[in-house]
Amino acid sequence: MIASRRFAQETGFRSWWNLLSTLSALAFFGSVAAFSQHIWMRGLGSLLTGLVIVRLFVVYHDYQHRAIFRGSRLAGKLLDLYGYLMLTPPSIWKQSHDHHHRNNSQLFGSDVGSFPILTTGDYRAAGWRTRLWYRSARHPSVLLLGYLTVFAYLMCVRPLLADPRQHWDAALSLCAHTSIIACLLWFTGLPTTLFVFVMPTWIATTLGAYLFYVQHNFPGVRLRGIEGWSYCQAALSSSSYLEMGRVMNWLTGNIGYHHVHHLNAKIPFYRLPEAMAELPRLQTPPTTTFRLRDVFGCLRLKLWDESQDRFVSFSEAAASRTD
Repeated sequence: MIASRRFAQETGFRSWWNLLSTLSALAFFGSVAAFSQHIWMRGLGSLLTGLVIVRLFVVYHDYQHRAIFRGSRLAGKLLDLYGYLMLTPPSIWKQSHDHHHRNNSQLFGSDVGSFPILTTGDYRAAGWRTRLWYRSARHPSVLLLGYLTVFAYLMCVRPLLADPRQHWDAALSLCAHTSIIACLLWFTGLPTTLFVFVMPTWIATTLGAYLFYVQHNFPGVRLRGIEGWSYCQAALSSSSYLEMGRVMNWLTGNIGYHHVHHLNAKIPFYRLPEAMAELPRLQTPPTTTFRLRDVFGCLRLKLWDESQDRFVSFSEAAASRTD
C-alpha cells in the first residue's frame, strides 16, 4: 500500500484529455446511431455508444473516489450531471461504493454496493422466502436486466423509498433520466430514442452489472469473516484482474485492473496498468476473462462453502449435503 502511493498522483492534463476524448467519442457514436441511413450502422453506433458510456462511468467513478478532478468545479458539475442522468445519483453511489471498499469480501451478510453472499450453512437454515430472494438476487437475469434491477431499482428506487429526505437526489435522477427519454420520444420518435439512448443505456448497464459481479465473484476468490479480514488481503486475493485487450481496456476505463484499484482507490484509472507493471506483488492476481468458459464459470458460483473455502454452485452444495 505504501509503494502504491506514488501512483496516486493525478495529472490534470491527462484527466481532462480522458474526459473530453470520451465525451467526443460519445457524441460521435451517438450521432452515428441517430443519423445513419442503414439500420446496421445505427445498431453499431448504438453498441459503441453503450460501451463508451461504460468508460464515462469509470471517469465518474474515479471522480467520486477523489482520484481525479479534486480541484475542478467544472469537471465536478459535468460528472455529477452524468450521475443524475444515468441513474447513479452522486450521494447514493458514493455512500454504497465507499462501504463496498471498506468491507469488500467480508462474510457478514451485507450486500451494500455488491451482490449478496450466503454460506451453504446459512442457505440451508434459511426459510423459503430468503432462499427465493437469494436465488433471484444472484440469477444471471439480474445482470441482463441491470438497467432496471441494479441501476433503476437498487441505486434509485430502493434508497428513495427507504429515506426520501436523505436520498432526494434519487428522485432527481429518476426524473432526469425519464425526461430525456420523453423528450427524445417527442422530438425524434421511437426508433431514434431506442438507438440513441435506451439501447446504449441497456448495453452499458448490463456490462456494468457484470463487471460489478465478476470483480469479486470468480473461481479462486477468498472470502473471510470480520476477524480474519484485512484490507490488503481483500484487494490481492478477493478482487479480480479481468484480462482484456487494449480496445476493451480503453472502453472499460481499465476497470479490469480491479485488484490494483482496491489496493489504492486514489490511483487514477489511467495509471492502474502502470502500477501493476511496476509493483511485483500486483503481477500475479486472480485472473478471469470475457471468454464464454470463464463467464459461465463465474455465473455458476452461488454459495460460499466454508469447509472448502470456495464458492460452489447450488448443485454442488446439494451434492455436498447428500454426501
